[in-house]
Amino acid sequence: MERTREIMASGQLYDANYDPELIEQRSKCKALCQEFNTLPYDAADRKMELLRRIVGSTPQNFVIEPSFWCDYGYNIALGENFYANHNLVILDAAPVTFGDNVFIAPNCCFTTAGHPLEVELRNKGLEYARPITVGNNVWIGAGVTVLPGVTIGDNVTIGAGSLVNRDIPAGCVAVGVPCRVIRQES
Repeated sequence: MERTREIMASGQLYDANYDPELIEQRSKCKALCQEFNTLPYDAADRKMELLRRIVGSTPQNFVIEPSFWCDYGYNIALGENFYANHNLVILDAAPVTFGDNVFIAPNCCFTTAGHPLEVELRNKGLEYARPITVGNNVWIGAGVTVLPGVTIGDNVTIGAGSLVNRDIPAGCVAVGVPCRVIRQES
C-alpha cells in the first residue's frame, strides 16, 4: 500500500477506481466523515476526536463545520487557526496543505485528483494527483474550487465563486473563472 501512496503523491497515473486498498481507505475515511456530519451540533468533543482521526495533521486550534468530506484524510495538513465553514470537500489523493490563519467560506472544494484526457486510460479508472498548497493569512470566498497542483501564496483573498486553476502569488486579491489577480496588495 505504501507504494500506491507514493505513486499517488508523485503525480503518476494510479488506479483510483479499482485498487482494493484505496477503496478500503476511502470507505473508512468516508465512514468517519459521515459520523462527524451526523453528530449533534453541540457534540464538540466527539467531533474534534473524529476530525483528529480523519485529518493527517491538525494544529491546536482549528474548526471545521459540518458537512465535511474527504477521500483519505491522511494527506491533509491544517495550520493554526484554520476555519472552514459548511460543506467543505477535500479530495486529497495528493497532499493538501493549509497555512496558519486560513479561513474558508461555505461550499468550497479542493481537489488534487485529475483524469486523463485519453478515454481508454480514464475508463480504466486511472487518475493522477497534484498537491495543493495554501499559504498563511488566506481567505477563500464561498463556492470556490481549487484544482490540482495549485499554490496560493500568503496574504491572499480569493473571491467567491472562483475557479482557481493556476498559482496565485502572495499579497493579492484574485477572482473569477478562471481565477486571476485583480489587485496586488502592498
